[in-house]
Amino acid sequence: SATDAFVANPNTGRTHLPTTCATNFVTTGSHTSHRSIRIPSATQLYNTEDDDAQDNEIERLQKMAAKLRAEAASLEADKANQLAEAAEKAFRKFDINSDGEVSLTELKMGLEKVLKTEISDKRVKELMEVFDKSGDGSLQLDDFVTVERFRNQLEALAREEKRRASEAEQESKRQEQEALLAEAKLEFLNDKEPTTKDKIISVLPYLFPLMDGVQYGRFLLGADDASANPVVVALFLLYSLYRSIPFSGFAAFFALNILGGNPSINRLVRFNMQQAIYIDIALFFPSLLIGLGGLIVGAAGGPPLSNQAGEIFSDVMFGTLLLTLLYCAGSSLLGKEPDSIPLISQAVKGRMPTIDMFDNDGKFVPTESRGENDDDKSDKDKDK
Repeated sequence: SATDAFVANPNTGRTHLPTTCATNFVTTGSHTSHRSIRIPSATQLYNTEDDDAQDNEIERLQKMAAKLRAEAASLEADKANQLAEAAEKAFRKFDINSDGEVSLTELKMGLEKVLKTEISDKRVKELMEVFDKSGDGSLQLDDFVTVERFRNQLEALAREEKRRASEAEQESKRQEQEALLAEAKLEFLNDKEPTTKDKIISVLPYLFPLMDGVQYGRFLLGADDASANPVVVALFLLYSLYRSIPFSGFAAFFALNILGGNPSINRLVRFNMQQAIYIDIALFFPSLLIGLGGLIVGAAGGPPLSNQAGEIFSDVMFGTLLLTLLYCAGSSLLGKEPDSIPLISQAVKGRMPTIDMFDNDGKFVPTESRGENDDDKSDKDKDK
C-alpha cells in the first residue's frame, strides 16, 4: 500500500522515505507481476529545493541590480539637467548685450565679477580656446559651462603655467651651469685667440730644432761670403751659446714637453712647442738612414758615399728645415696654427687637449688616462 513507502525510525519516532526502491505488485488473472518504482531520496529532494532557492536569489539580485542602474541613470540625468540649468543661468548673466553669445570681453567681466578676482587677458583667451567648440572666438549656449568648471579650468591653467615656469627656470639654470662649465673649460684650456705676446712667444720653440739642425748647414754657413751675413753671425752666436750649456738638447726637450702639456698656456704656444719637438725628432732619422746605408754599402764592398753627395744631402736637409721653420714662424705670427706639415702636424693635433677630454663633472682627463678610466668604469658596472 501507499503507506508502506514510509518507514518508521524507532530512534526518533519519525517516518522517512527509504533509500531503496519499493515494489508494487500487480495481479492480472492468474499471474501476479511486480514493478519497481524509484522513490527519490531525501538528499535529492533537498538538492532540488536548494537549486530552486539559488535561482530565486539570482533573479532577485538581477532585479535589484537593474533597479540600481535605473536609479543611477536617473540621478545622472538629474545632475546633467541641473548642470545645464546652471550653465544656462550663468550664460544669461555673462551675455551682457543679450546677443546670444559671450564674447571675450564679456567672459572676462563675468568671471571677474563671479570669482571676485582679476584675470589676465591671456588667461581668458586660453579659457576661450578650451571651451570654444566652433572656434569663432565667442561662446554660444551649447559651448557654455558652469562657473565651477571655469574655475577648475583656471586652476588647471595656473598649475600648467607654474609647471612650465618651473621647467623653464630649471632649463635656464642648467644652461647657465653649462655655460659656466664651458667657460671654465675654455679658461682651463686657454683656447682663446692668441695675443700679440702669445704670437711672438709661439715662434721661440722652433729655435730648438734650428739649433739641432745647424749641423746640416755647415757647408752653406761655412762659405767664404757667409761670415759677412749678419743673420749667419747671429745664428752662429746663438748656436755657440746653446752648445755652451751642458745637456742643452735634453733640457730643451723636457722643458718644451712639460710646458706643452700645460693647458693654461695659449693653444698656439702649446701647439708650436709640441711641433718643435716632433720636427727635432724628425731631423734624426735622415742621418740615421744615411749612416746605416753607408754601413750596408761598405759591408757589401761598394764605394763609400762621396763628399759631394754628402754635401748635397746636408744642404737639402738644411734648406728643407729652414723652409719648414719659416712657414711655422710666419703662420704663428699671423695667429694661425702651422698645421700643414705632413705627418708631424697631424700627430701634434692628436696630442692637444680638447673640450672632449673633460668628464661630466668638469674634471680634465687626458687622452692616455681616459681609456683607463673607461675600463675601470666598465669593470665597476660589471661588478654591479
